[in-house]
Amino acid sequence: MGSNIIVNNYGSFDVTFKSGKGATLTDVNGKKYIDFLAGIAVNCLGHNYKPLVKAISRQAAKEIHVCNYFTSDTGNEYAQELLNATGFDGVYFGNSGCEANEAAIKLARKYGFLNGGAKRKTIVTLKNSFHGRTLATLTATGQDKFHPDDFAPYLDGFKTIEANNWDAIRTAFDSTTAAFMVECVQGEGGVNLLDPKWVQAAANEARRAGAIVIADEVQTGMGRTGSLLASEQLQFNPDVVTLAKGIAGGVPMGAILFRSKASGVFKAGDHQSTFGGNPLACAAARVVLKTLKSPDFLARVTEKGEYIRSTVKSWNIPIVQDVRGLGLMIGIQVEKDPVAIEKTCLERGLLFSTAGTNTLRLVPPLNISKKEIEQGLEILKPVLEKYSR
Repeated sequence: MGSNIIVNNYGSFDVTFKSGKGATLTDVNGKKYIDFLAGIAVNCLGHNYKPLVKAISRQAAKEIHVCNYFTSDTGNEYAQELLNATGFDGVYFGNSGCEANEAAIKLARKYGFLNGGAKRKTIVTLKNSFHGRTLATLTATGQDKFHPDDFAPYLDGFKTIEANNWDAIRTAFDSTTAAFMVECVQGEGGVNLLDPKWVQAAANEARRAGAIVIADEVQTGMGRTGSLLASEQLQFNPDVVTLAKGIAGGVPMGAILFRSKASGVFKAGDHQSTFGGNPLACAAARVVLKTLKSPDFLARVTEKGEYIRSTVKSWNIPIVQDVRGLGLMIGIQVEKDPVAIEKTCLERGLLFSTAGTNTLRLVPPLNISKKEIEQGLEILKPVLEKYSR
Protein backbone atom coordinates (compact mmCIF):
# COMPACT_ATOMS: atom_id res chain seq x y z
CA MET A 1 0.00 0.00 0.00
CA GLY A 2 1.42 3.35 -1.02
CA SER A 3 4.28 1.77 -2.99
CA ASN A 4 3.10 3.40 -6.22
CA ILE A 5 2.33 6.75 -4.59
CA ILE A 6 5.38 7.66 -2.49
CA VAL A 7 8.69 7.74 -4.35
CA ASN A 8 10.81 5.00 -2.79
CA ASN A 9 14.03 6.94 -2.17
CA TYR A 10 14.50 4.85 0.96
CA GLY A 11 14.39 1.31 -0.38
CA SER A 12 11.50 0.80 2.04
CA PHE A 13 10.35 -2.63 3.16
CA ASP A 14 6.81 -3.78 2.37
CA VAL A 15 5.52 -3.09 5.88
CA THR A 16 2.97 -0.41 6.77
CA PHE A 17 2.50 0.54 10.41
CA LYS A 18 -0.71 1.91 11.87
CA SER A 19 -0.03 2.33 15.60
CA GLY A 20 2.45 1.88 18.39
CA LYS A 21 2.80 1.83 22.15
CA GLY A 22 6.08 1.95 24.02
CA ALA A 23 8.67 0.09 21.97
CA THR A 24 6.08 -2.01 20.15
CA LEU A 25 4.63 -1.22 16.71
CA THR A 26 1.60 -2.76 15.01
CA ASP A 27 1.21 -3.02 11.24
CA VAL A 28 -2.00 -2.79 9.20
CA ASN A 29 -2.39 -6.57 9.41
CA GLY A 30 -2.23 -6.58 13.20
CA LYS A 31 1.29 -8.03 13.42
CA LYS A 32 3.39 -6.66 16.28
CA TYR A 33 7.07 -5.72 16.13
CA ILE A 34 9.62 -4.87 18.82
CA ASP A 35 11.13 -1.54 17.87
CA PHE A 36 14.92 -1.47 18.25
CA LEU A 37 15.04 1.30 15.62
CA ALA A 38 12.86 4.10 17.03
CA GLY A 39 12.67 5.85 13.68
CA ILE A 40 16.50 5.78 13.60
CA ALA A 41 16.90 7.20 17.11
CA VAL A 42 14.03 9.69 16.66
CA ASN A 43 11.23 8.23 18.80
CA CYS A 44 13.34 8.51 21.93
CA LEU A 45 10.32 8.10 24.22
CA GLY A 46 8.75 5.39 22.13
CA HIS A 47 5.25 5.48 20.73
CA ASN A 48 2.15 6.97 22.35
CA TYR A 49 4.07 8.37 25.32
CA LYS A 50 1.22 10.01 27.22
CA PRO A 51 2.96 13.22 28.41
CA LEU A 52 4.22 13.85 24.88
CA VAL A 53 0.81 13.24 23.31
CA LYS A 54 -0.85 15.58 25.81
CA ALA A 55 1.71 18.35 25.30
CA ILE A 56 1.37 18.21 21.52
CA SER A 57 -2.42 18.24 21.78
CA ARG A 58 -2.44 21.19 24.19
CA GLN A 59 -0.05 23.17 22.03
CA ALA A 60 -2.01 22.44 18.85
CA ALA A 61 -5.05 23.95 20.51
CA LYS A 62 -3.04 27.12 21.29
CA GLU A 63 -0.87 27.70 18.21
CA ILE A 64 1.10 25.45 15.89
CA HIS A 65 3.26 27.90 14.01
CA VAL A 66 4.44 31.45 14.56
CA CYS A 67 6.52 33.28 11.95
CA ASN A 68 10.09 33.74 13.17
CA TYR A 69 9.76 37.50 12.79
CA PHE A 70 8.26 37.03 16.25
CA THR A 71 8.75 34.55 19.10
CA SER A 72 6.40 32.24 20.97
CA ASP A 73 6.13 31.75 24.69
CA THR A 74 6.67 28.00 24.26
CA GLY A 75 9.75 28.53 22.11
CA ASN A 76 11.27 31.03 24.52
CA GLU A 77 10.68 28.75 27.49
CA TYR A 78 12.20 25.74 25.76
CA ALA A 79 15.22 27.67 24.52
CA GLN A 80 16.03 28.81 28.05
CA GLU A 81 15.52 25.33 29.48
CA LEU A 82 17.80 23.79 26.85
CA LEU A 83 20.54 26.35 27.41
CA ASN A 84 20.30 25.91 31.18
CA ALA A 85 20.60 22.14 30.81
CA THR A 86 23.54 22.20 28.39
CA GLY A 87 25.50 25.27 29.50
CA PHE A 88 25.56 26.90 26.06
CA ASP A 89 25.00 30.60 25.37
CA GLY A 90 22.69 30.55 22.35
CA VAL A 91 20.53 28.30 20.20
CA TYR A 92 19.20 28.30 16.65
CA PHE A 93 16.25 26.07 15.75
CA GLY A 94 15.63 24.27 12.46
CA ASN A 95 13.73 21.17 11.37
CA SER A 96 16.26 18.36 10.98
CA GLY A 97 19.79 17.18 11.55
CA CYS A 98 20.71 18.03 8.00
CA GLU A 99 19.49 21.60 8.56
CA ALA A 100 21.35 21.83 11.85
CA ASN A 101 24.62 20.70 10.25
CA GLU A 102 24.09 23.00 7.26
CA ALA A 103 23.66 25.91 9.67
CA ALA A 104 26.78 24.88 11.60
CA ILE A 105 28.79 24.75 8.36
CA LYS A 106 27.62 28.24 7.44
CA LEU A 107 28.48 29.48 10.92
CA ALA A 108 31.95 27.92 10.61
CA ARG A 109 32.54 29.52 7.21
CA LYS A 110 31.52 32.95 8.49
CA TYR A 111 33.65 32.51 11.62
CA GLY A 112 36.61 31.63 9.43
CA PHE A 113 36.08 34.66 7.22
CA LEU A 114 35.85 36.99 10.21
CA ASN A 115 38.97 35.46 11.76
CA GLY A 116 41.34 34.98 8.85
CA GLY A 117 39.68 36.15 5.69
CA ALA A 118 38.71 34.17 2.60
CA LYS A 119 41.54 31.63 3.02
CA ARG A 120 40.15 30.32 6.34
CA LYS A 121 37.30 28.19 5.00
CA THR A 122 38.34 24.53 5.38
CA ILE A 123 36.22 22.27 7.58
CA VAL A 124 37.97 19.11 8.76
CA THR A 125 35.79 16.01 9.27
CA LEU A 126 36.48 12.32 9.89
CA LYS A 127 36.56 9.31 7.60
CA ASN A 128 33.44 7.13 8.03
CA SER A 129 31.47 10.14 9.25
CA PHE A 130 27.97 11.07 8.11
CA HIS A 131 26.60 14.60 8.32
CA GLY A 132 23.54 14.76 6.05
CA ARG A 133 22.07 14.70 2.55
CA THR A 134 22.42 18.28 1.28
CA LEU A 135 25.37 18.98 -0.99
CA ALA A 136 27.33 20.66 1.80
CA THR A 137 26.66 17.97 4.41
CA LEU A 138 27.25 15.19 1.86
CA THR A 139 30.61 16.74 1.03
CA ALA A 140 31.42 16.90 4.74
CA THR A 141 30.55 13.19 5.03
CA GLY A 142 33.71 11.08 5.05
CA GLN A 143 32.43 8.11 3.04
CA ASP A 144 33.02 7.71 -0.69
CA LYS A 145 29.76 5.83 -1.22
CA PHE A 146 27.87 9.04 -0.44
CA HIS A 147 29.74 10.92 -3.18
CA PRO A 148 28.44 9.45 -6.46
CA ASP A 149 29.16 11.26 -9.71
CA ASP A 150 25.43 11.85 -10.15
CA PHE A 151 25.51 14.76 -7.69
CA ALA A 152 28.86 16.27 -8.66
CA PRO A 153 30.39 18.79 -8.47
CA TYR A 154 30.67 18.82 -4.71
CA LEU A 155 31.65 21.83 -2.63
CA ASP A 156 35.25 22.65 -1.96
CA GLY A 157 36.64 23.53 1.45
CA PHE A 158 36.32 20.14 3.16
CA LYS A 159 39.04 17.75 4.33
CA THR A 160 38.80 14.35 6.00
CA ILE A 161 41.21 12.67 8.39
CA GLU A 162 41.19 9.22 9.97
CA ALA A 163 39.58 8.97 13.41
CA ASN A 164 41.83 7.90 16.30
CA ASN A 165 44.93 8.39 14.13
CA TRP A 166 47.41 10.39 16.18
CA ASP A 167 49.68 11.12 13.23
CA ALA A 168 46.78 12.63 11.27
CA ILE A 169 46.15 15.47 13.69
CA ARG A 170 49.73 16.71 13.53
CA THR A 171 49.16 18.18 10.06
CA ALA A 172 45.37 18.40 9.88
CA PHE A 173 44.89 21.99 11.01
CA ASP A 174 46.47 25.24 9.84
CA SER A 175 45.62 28.87 9.08
CA THR A 176 43.08 27.76 6.46
CA THR A 177 41.02 25.71 8.94
CA ALA A 178 37.67 27.20 9.94
CA ALA A 179 36.33 24.26 11.95
CA PHE A 180 36.83 20.69 13.11
CA MET A 181 33.51 18.79 12.85
CA VAL A 182 33.17 15.43 14.58
CA GLU A 183 30.45 12.89 15.39
CA CYS A 184 30.82 11.72 18.98
CA VAL A 185 29.86 8.21 17.83
CA GLN A 186 29.84 7.51 14.10
CA GLY A 187 26.33 6.20 13.61
CA GLU A 188 25.87 5.67 9.88
CA GLY A 189 29.55 4.76 9.61
CA GLY A 190 29.03 1.64 11.76
CA VAL A 191 28.56 2.79 15.37
CA ASN A 192 32.27 3.53 15.64
CA LEU A 193 33.59 4.83 18.95
CA LEU A 194 36.18 7.57 19.29
CA ASP A 195 39.09 7.59 21.72
CA PRO A 196 38.30 10.45 24.13
CA LYS A 197 41.98 11.37 24.47
CA TRP A 198 42.34 11.54 20.70
CA VAL A 199 39.26 13.75 20.28
CA GLN A 200 40.49 16.06 23.03
CA ALA A 201 43.91 16.32 21.39
CA ALA A 202 42.43 16.91 17.93
CA ALA A 203 40.11 19.62 19.29
CA ASN A 204 43.05 21.30 21.02
CA GLU A 205 45.08 21.26 17.79
CA ALA A 206 42.14 22.76 15.89
CA ARG A 207 41.80 25.54 18.44
CA ARG A 208 45.52 26.25 18.35
CA ALA A 209 45.17 26.75 14.61
CA GLY A 210 42.38 29.27 15.23
CA ALA A 211 39.41 27.05 14.33
CA ILE A 212 36.18 26.32 16.17
CA VAL A 213 35.11 22.81 17.17
CA ILE A 214 31.72 21.39 16.15
CA ALA A 215 30.15 18.27 17.67
CA ASP A 216 27.60 16.64 15.38
CA GLU A 217 25.23 15.20 17.99
CA VAL A 218 22.28 14.75 15.67
CA GLN A 219 22.11 11.09 16.69
CA THR A 220 24.14 10.98 19.91
CA GLY A 221 22.55 13.99 21.60
CA MET A 222 19.54 14.21 23.92
CA GLY A 223 20.29 11.20 26.08
CA ARG A 224 21.02 8.58 23.42
CA THR A 225 24.44 7.68 24.86
CA GLY A 226 23.50 7.90 28.54
CA SER A 227 24.34 11.58 29.03
CA LEU A 228 22.43 14.60 27.80
CA LEU A 229 25.20 15.23 25.26
CA ALA A 230 27.75 12.60 24.27
CA SER A 231 30.42 15.30 24.13
CA GLU A 232 30.13 15.48 27.91
CA GLN A 233 31.60 11.99 28.09
CA LEU A 234 34.34 12.72 25.56
CA GLN A 235 35.15 16.01 27.33
CA PHE A 236 36.38 18.02 24.34
CA ASN A 237 34.18 21.06 25.07
CA PRO A 238 32.80 21.87 21.58
CA ASP A 239 32.00 25.45 20.61
CA VAL A 240 29.02 24.27 18.55
CA VAL A 241 26.71 21.27 18.98
CA THR A 242 24.14 20.16 16.41
CA LEU A 243 21.01 18.31 17.54
CA ALA A 244 17.98 16.68 15.93
CA LYS A 245 16.47 13.17 15.74
CA GLY A 246 15.25 12.55 19.31
CA ILE A 247 15.16 16.21 20.37
CA ALA A 248 11.36 16.43 20.08
CA GLY A 249 10.39 12.77 20.41
CA GLY A 250 9.33 12.37 16.78
CA VAL A 251 8.18 15.86 15.86
CA PRO A 252 10.56 17.26 13.19
CA MET A 253 13.11 19.54 14.85
CA GLY A 254 16.80 20.39 14.78
CA ALA A 255 19.00 22.83 16.68
CA ILE A 256 22.50 24.19 16.94
CA LEU A 257 23.92 25.28 20.26
CA PHE A 258 26.84 27.68 20.37
CA ARG A 259 29.12 29.34 22.90
CA SER A 260 32.51 31.04 23.33
CA LYS A 261 34.09 31.92 19.96
CA ALA A 262 31.00 30.75 18.07
CA SER A 263 28.70 33.18 19.89
CA GLY A 264 27.77 36.34 18.05
CA VAL A 265 28.83 35.03 14.62
CA PHE A 266 25.34 34.84 13.12
CA LYS A 267 23.55 38.13 12.51
CA ALA A 268 19.98 38.78 11.37
CA GLY A 269 19.49 37.35 7.89
CA ASP A 270 22.51 35.04 7.91
CA HIS A 271 20.51 31.83 8.23
CA GLN A 272 16.77 31.27 8.59
CA SER A 273 14.14 28.52 8.62
CA THR A 274 10.43 28.99 8.01
CA PHE A 275 9.29 26.23 10.35
CA GLY A 276 12.29 26.21 12.69
CA GLY A 277 11.45 26.31 16.39
CA ASN A 278 7.71 26.35 15.86
CA PRO A 279 5.66 26.13 19.08
CA LEU A 280 4.41 22.60 18.36
CA ALA A 281 7.94 21.19 18.06
CA CYS A 282 9.13 23.16 21.09
CA ALA A 283 6.23 21.86 23.19
CA ALA A 284 7.24 18.30 22.32
CA ALA A 285 10.91 19.06 22.96
CA ARG A 286 10.12 20.41 26.44
CA VAL A 287 8.61 17.04 27.36
CA VAL A 288 11.69 15.20 26.07
CA LEU A 289 14.08 17.43 28.03
CA LYS A 290 12.00 17.18 31.21
CA THR A 291 11.92 13.38 30.91
CA LEU A 292 15.67 13.15 30.33
CA LYS A 293 16.29 15.26 33.43
CA SER A 294 14.07 13.10 35.66
CA PRO A 295 15.94 11.18 38.39
CA ASP A 296 18.03 8.23 37.19
CA PHE A 297 16.59 8.31 33.64
CA LEU A 298 19.97 8.66 31.93
CA ALA A 299 21.56 6.17 34.30
CA ARG A 300 18.94 3.64 33.21
CA VAL A 301 19.78 4.34 29.55
CA THR A 302 23.39 3.41 30.33
CA GLU A 303 22.31 0.28 32.20
CA LYS A 304 20.00 -0.90 29.40
CA GLY A 305 22.72 -0.42 26.81
CA GLU A 306 25.26 -2.32 28.88
CA TYR A 307 22.74 -5.12 29.41
CA ILE A 308 22.02 -5.50 25.67
CA ARG A 309 25.71 -5.47 24.75
CA SER A 310 26.76 -7.90 27.48
CA THR A 311 23.89 -10.25 26.63
CA VAL A 312 24.76 -10.40 22.93
CA LYS A 313 28.43 -10.96 23.80
CA SER A 314 27.51 -13.78 26.19
CA TRP A 315 25.85 -15.72 23.36
CA ASN A 316 29.28 -16.36 21.78
CA ILE A 317 27.75 -16.64 18.31
CA PRO A 318 30.47 -17.20 15.68
CA ILE A 319 29.37 -14.56 13.16
CA VAL A 320 29.37 -11.80 15.79
CA GLN A 321 32.77 -10.16 15.52
CA ASP A 322 32.23 -7.21 17.83
CA VAL A 323 29.59 -5.57 20.01
CA ARG A 324 30.18 -1.90 20.74
CA GLY A 325 28.35 1.27 21.58
CA LEU A 326 27.53 3.91 24.11
CA GLY A 327 24.26 3.98 26.00
CA LEU A 328 21.44 2.84 23.74
CA MET A 329 23.43 3.35 20.54
CA ILE A 330 24.66 -0.16 19.80
CA GLY A 331 26.52 -1.76 16.92
CA ILE A 332 26.79 -5.50 16.35
CA GLN A 333 29.47 -6.26 13.77
CA VAL A 334 28.79 -9.47 11.85
CA GLU A 335 30.60 -11.57 9.24
CA LYS A 336 27.50 -12.27 7.14
CA ASP A 337 25.32 -9.90 5.11
CA PRO A 338 23.74 -7.57 7.69
CA VAL A 339 20.81 -6.73 5.40
CA ALA A 340 19.84 -10.41 5.20
CA ILE A 341 19.85 -10.57 8.99
CA GLU A 342 17.84 -7.34 9.16
CA LYS A 343 15.19 -8.73 6.76
CA THR A 344 14.89 -12.04 8.62
CA CYS A 345 14.46 -10.24 11.94
CA LEU A 346 11.84 -8.00 10.36
CA GLU A 347 9.90 -11.07 9.21
CA ARG A 348 10.02 -12.38 12.78
CA GLY A 349 8.94 -9.08 14.36
CA LEU A 350 12.07 -7.11 15.24
CA LEU A 351 13.11 -3.75 13.80
CA PHE A 352 16.63 -2.35 13.56
CA SER A 353 18.82 -0.95 10.78
CA THR A 354 22.24 -1.58 9.32
CA ALA A 355 25.20 0.80 9.30
CA GLY A 356 28.67 0.88 7.79
CA THR A 357 29.50 -2.22 5.78
CA ASN A 358 28.65 -5.06 8.17
CA THR A 359 27.01 -3.68 11.31
CA LEU A 360 23.57 -4.06 12.83
CA ARG A 361 22.57 -0.76 14.45
CA LEU A 362 20.25 -0.88 17.49
CA VAL A 363 18.84 2.43 18.73
CA PRO A 364 15.66 1.56 20.66
CA PRO A 365 13.54 4.09 22.56
CA LEU A 366 15.37 5.34 25.64
CA ASN A 367 12.46 4.30 27.85
CA ILE A 368 12.16 0.79 26.40
CA SER A 369 10.99 -1.68 29.03
CA LYS A 370 12.99 -4.67 30.23
CA LYS A 371 10.25 -6.93 28.86
CA GLU A 372 10.51 -5.41 25.38
CA ILE A 373 14.31 -5.70 25.47
CA GLU A 374 13.99 -9.39 26.29
CA GLN A 375 11.39 -9.92 23.56
CA GLY A 376 13.66 -8.30 21.00
CA LEU A 377 16.71 -10.29 22.06
CA GLU A 378 14.67 -13.50 21.92
CA ILE A 379 14.07 -12.78 18.22
CA LEU A 380 17.63 -11.67 17.48
CA LYS A 381 19.50 -14.61 19.01
CA PRO A 382 18.11 -17.47 16.86
CA VAL A 383 18.48 -15.35 13.70
CA LEU A 384 22.17 -14.76 14.43
CA GLU A 385 22.56 -18.48 15.19
CA LYS A 386 20.83 -19.35 11.91
CA TYR A 387 23.30 -17.28 9.90
CA SER A 388 26.21 -18.85 11.79
CA ARG A 389 25.48 -22.29 10.43
